[in-house]
Amino acid sequence: MDVDALLPPDVARRAEDVGVAKVTMPTESLFVLAVVAGAFITLGAVFSTVVTAGGGMAPGPARLLGGLVFSLGLVLVVVAGAELFTGNALVAIATASRRVRVRALLHNWLIVYVGNFVGALLTTLGVVWSGIYERGDGAVGLRALDIAAAKTSLAADEAVILGVFANALVCLAVWLSLSARSVTDKILAVTFPITAFVAAGFEHSIANMYFIPAGLFLRAWAPASFWAATGTGPGDYATVTWPDFLIGNLLPVTIGNIVGGAVLVGLVYWFVYRRGRAHDETVGEPSRDGHRPDAEVGSETHG
Repeated sequence: MDVDALLPPDVARRAEDVGVAKVTMPTESLFVLAVVAGAFITLGAVFSTVVTAGGGMAPGPARLLGGLVFSLGLVLVVVAGAELFTGNALVAIATASRRVRVRALLHNWLIVYVGNFVGALLTTLGVVWSGIYERGDGAVGLRALDIAAAKTSLAADEAVILGVFANALVCLAVWLSLSARSVTDKILAVTFPITAFVAAGFEHSIANMYFIPAGLFLRAWAPASFWAATGTGPGDYATVTWPDFLIGNLLPVTIGNIVGGAVLVGLVYWFVYRRGRAHDETVGEPSRDGHRPDAEVGSETHG
């Protein structure tokens, strides 16, 4: 059995084929797997919040450790199987090769984005209701609030740029995992790029669907005992609001994520390895005999 990693041209072709498979998946399956991915990323983010709470380490090592354990989220997505919006930016490769129509690409992104949001919010609600944030005399909750406040205090242009870098690294992690021959290879391929983006403080839209709502829910629902234990109050986190989350952070970060993943990784590798190459019939277009094998792409088709 061949154990060598796939070479970049082969990875590009594989990424293109995966993109076609993603947009031809039934919508209900796509949505469920997107909800699962939102939960997976949230679990990695919770892991990161807990291990970096308390301020017992210097900032550099704390960021490194936080990024390392956050990698759990994408490891689960890649190995267990789920649909993550930021990783699906690579479907742009199949669109550039004219195997997937733009409408199908946007349909996939919309369904997956909404599913990721639902999965992240439901998981965040469960974590907050569990009372985990009161542990360590409120250190875990305080860490969550500080993260949310830092993210909602970013200027829009900063959020876009940080989003570009974050998803360039996420999509490179996915790209490397496509070259892997084993589960171990996939885990190693994912871990270092994800650790790097978290440690550097880059912005990931799906992770922020946990990081900021966690602060929002705590600010609204944390008991008086929590605020007393931490010596803080809801007024200390004035920027942690829904408008600051949805408009001030999530929107610009999402734009940056699309640019970083679809353009800087997907289209760059398409240009180098797939431009001008022969390709299969476009998904959603009539075949040569006039049959439409995937009419209304991404809705009632299969992967």
